Amino acid sequence: MDIKTIEIEKEHILTGIGYSSKGNQLKWEIDGYWHKADALGFESLAEIIVSRLMRYSNIKGYVNYDPVTIIYKGKSYRGCRSKNFRGEKEELVTLERLSRQYTGFSLAKELGRISDVKQKILYVTELVENVTGLEGFGEYLTRMLEIDAFFLNEDRHTNNIALLYNSQKEEYGFCPFFDMGLSLFSDTREAYPMEKGFEECRKIISAKPFSRDFDEQTDAAEQLFGSHLKFRFSKKIMTNLLDEIKAFYKKEEIERVEGALGEQMRKYQYMFAL
Repeated sequence: MDIKTIEIEKEHILTGIGYSSKGNQLKWEIDGYWHKADALGFESLAEIIVSRLMRYSNIKGYVNYDPVTIIYKGKSYRGCRSKNFRGEKEELVTLERLSRQYTGFSLAKELGRISDVKQKILYVTELVENVTGLEGFGEYLTRMLEIDAFFLNEDRHTNNIALLYNSQKEEYGFCPFFDMGLSLFSDTREAYPMEKGFEECRKIISAKPFSRDFDEQTDAAEQLFGSHLKFRFSKKIMTNLLDEIKAFYKKEEIERVEGALGEQMRKYQYMFAL
């Protein structure tokens, strides 16, 4: 497939947009698109394959990512880009910011004081619904945790769950699901070097923000608000999607993603409605 090349001037650079638990990624907003460069491994591959597999699900609100080559300061980066989903009068409000603004306390620290995972989820749900007037946040949060569990997204901290606030209408809305770059063991530089196999990586990965275990927080949310996520893709569809972009990535990166997804498909069979 054709990979778009973007040359970025210095004045376009924006760092620290979004919050990763592993540091800032080079990001730029140009002409209504966000561009992100790989920093730890194959984050862009993770973003792309997650968004393409989400097409084969019952989830409508998610951000689509496409591969892109970024030229910045004479250096070439692999990356991805996505359309800016915020409207002209909309801003992104993280749950951490929401909590600090309306309670004066850090949400992450408040969650650390609660031992029971269900109670943590209920605390966040009640906080959001009481402050914003939104209904159905529990179901929205459950979908997010289900997606994170399936794709092994380790970066769902309280600054990486957000709402949209429309300043003109003075009302909140749900964000599409976004920022899945630290999924599928994409951090090959630090946490999951290529010599580590799936089981070894699986043993050391930690979920967020309610439990270090993906299943524990997903099960708790589903017990409270029901099971929501359903996929309808096969292994063949997954392989075909990876084939479309394999020329842009290393063979071992494609193989890691394909292997991890195969294991997750076997583990989470209840999420499939084929």
